[in-house]
Amino acid sequence: MKKYTLFLLLLLYTVVLRAQVISSAEIDALVEKTLKTFDVPGIAVAVVKDDKVIHAKGYGVRSLNTQQKVDENTLFGIASNSKAFTAAALGMLIDEKKLSWDTKVTDVIPEFKMYNPYVTEEFTVRDLLTHRSGLGLGAGDLMFWPDQNNFTLKDIIHNLRYLKPVSGFRTKYDYDNLLYIVAGEVVTRVSGMSWEEFIESRILQPLKMTQTAASFKRLKDKSNVIDPHAPVEGTLKVIRRDWSEVANAAGGIYSNIADMSKWIMMQMNGGKYDGNKQLFSKAVHEEMWTPQTIIPVRGSSVYNTHFASYGLGWFLSDVKGYKQATHTGGLAGIVTQVTLLPELKLGIIVFTNQQSGAAFTAITNTIKDSYLGIKGIDRIKENHERVLQNEAEAKKITTEIWKDIETQQKNNTAKIDPNLYVGSYEDKWFGEVVISLKNGKMWFDSKRSFQLTGELFPYKGNTFIVKWNERSMDADAYVMFDLDNTGKASGMKMQAISPLTDFSFDFQDLEFSRK
Repeated sequence: MKKYTLFLLLLLYTVVLRAQVISSAEIDALVEKTLKTFDVPGIAVAVVKDDKVIHAKGYGVRSLNTQQKVDENTLFGIASNSKAFTAAALGMLIDEKKLSWDTKVTDVIPEFKMYNPYVTEEFTVRDLLTHRSGLGLGAGDLMFWPDQNNFTLKDIIHNLRYLKPVSGFRTKYDYDNLLYIVAGEVVTRVSGMSWEEFIESRILQPLKMTQTAASFKRLKDKSNVIDPHAPVEGTLKVIRRDWSEVANAAGGIYSNIADMSKWIMMQMNGGKYDGNKQLFSKAVHEEMWTPQTIIPVRGSSVYNTHFASYGLGWFLSDVKGYKQATHTGGLAGIVTQVTLLPELKLGIIVFTNQQSGAAFTAITNTIKDSYLGIKGIDRIKENHERVLQNEAEAKKITTEIWKDIETQQKNNTAKIDPNLYVGSYEDKWFGEVVISLKNGKMWFDSKRSFQLTGELFPYKGNTFIVKWNERSMDADAYVMFDLDNTGKASGMKMQAISPLTDFSFDFQDLEFSRK
């Protein structure tokens, strides 16, 4: 009798738990509302539970131009979710005893050199993956972002030596991309094949991720690919696909939720796939999901998160007592998120074709809440309010600046002598920029990054504002000139105006001197 009663209680408990878990119909409603709230044309969502794909569906359209529908096979740029593939590739080479996590980078790439000689000497493969180099957020990203530039892999590796650190080596978390590009080159030199070939032959093929490729250009079938979208001066538009092939190891992979479900199931099984086959060892997998770099956690959250860190290609934290491994990715007009709670055998994938991180956060957290028993929180409302606040603050800053400039032009108070500023300026890692006069207007032109061209407007004192021709970048910047003892510009520095400017526009790292 007691056993029967216990059985009934367990059955009732199971029914209650299942009732708390979000249904596919509820996910449909959630995503449809998210599309409208955040003005996202298309989203794809997959939920994996207990090694089964229990939800995989596309919503909305691939492109505002074509109006073709998104489905579970629609391909998106997964951006920085590619970093976990780079870490896995290195882990596989470690399993083969070809290197270790603590192999010195100079043992593989002798010409590798950081700003500080000690850092150069001590820098390891592990350091390439853990965002603790001492470089600032997104340092040097202007060498591949935007993509219309002539920087080569050789240039990027060489120019690392000119990037000044902002913190002590291994003391602070600051997200970077360049060192993952270097990590991709480690894969190439150790394996004897390109990073792209290694990813496709050693990871994608075994996992039967048949529709995925290491970059957009390598896709064999482009008939079901999204277009990127972004607000351009208040109107959502299709924008150009922006990516430099040199940075594939940091963010180049194109995939869909059908293929990525196979990837996350393998991850939640400690490297196992297709029965008892092993892509990488349990030891390698545990190292990738072991905290390497501390990320500060301040304040409290409904998830009771006390600790956060970066592992090897993954963000790691505690969520309601469970380990969470996650990563996001962002390209121009495309953002993605992959979230795993391995102890629950739960994986959530959200891909979008608009650069609204709030959209994937609202979806992921709503689904996650249902499995964690968290009720009563409207994640769409929560994230939308945050977006509106951030946008309002950014708009206030930019509106006031352009209003000041307009007033100066109207009253003819912006009297400057252009000849004090016109000339060529050079930064050690970014190269030459020319300030010139075109039809009576001052102009900014980068000689190596061709999208960075636009008119210069006098603002205050020796500070100007550059308004880029490519308006989808949303990255207008201050240009601040230094004057010599004759009153002529001897150099200049830059800084993004809007707090919403993508961190890969790392203008703050530039130090130009007049040539």
